[in-house]
Amino acid sequence: MAPRRAGPPSAEDVLHAGLREQLDAFVEEHRAALAACLDGLTEEQARRRLVPSATTLLGLVKHATFVERVWFEEAVTGRSRAELGLEAGPAESFVLSADDTVASVRAAHAAACDASRRAVADLGLDDVVSGNRRGPLPLRWVLLHVLRELAQHCGHAQILREQVLARD
Repeated sequence: MAPRRAGPPSAEDVLHAGLREQLDAFVEEHRAALAACLDGLTEEQARRRLVPSATTLLGLVKHATFVERVWFEEAVTGRSRAELGLEAGPAESFVLSADDTVASVRAAHAAACDASRRAVADLGLDDVVSGNRRGPLPLRWVLLHVLRELAQHCGHAQILREQVLARD
């Protein structure tokens, strides 16, 4: 198996890849797209709340970090969220602290993505991870679930970014 690289692959790479490589490519593309939602924003813009929930652009990337850690650390290693220093649930992962900055959230997200790649590098799609609260799941399910979640949040981020930029 070829080593996985960070960032979106070329269309040519995906066209001739196997299923695992295709799933990894789409996950990478969405990771990069979500991280890019913060490009060029001020701290205030990244934190701006435009909806009744706690969802902000910075909060979306912070939540994506939580998602990476839940699915590729908790699920793969079997370590608990408390042991990993994670929030108990997804809603809390959107909440920003005074210490959260564009730079710190980006760095945490990049580190989580790197850790995720390492955690599953030697696993096949049919390999089962058993540390998730749902019970044992094949890596294929995990990758599809993460892809679905990232795609959903990329859509949220596109809309929020458009609104933030339109107001300034």
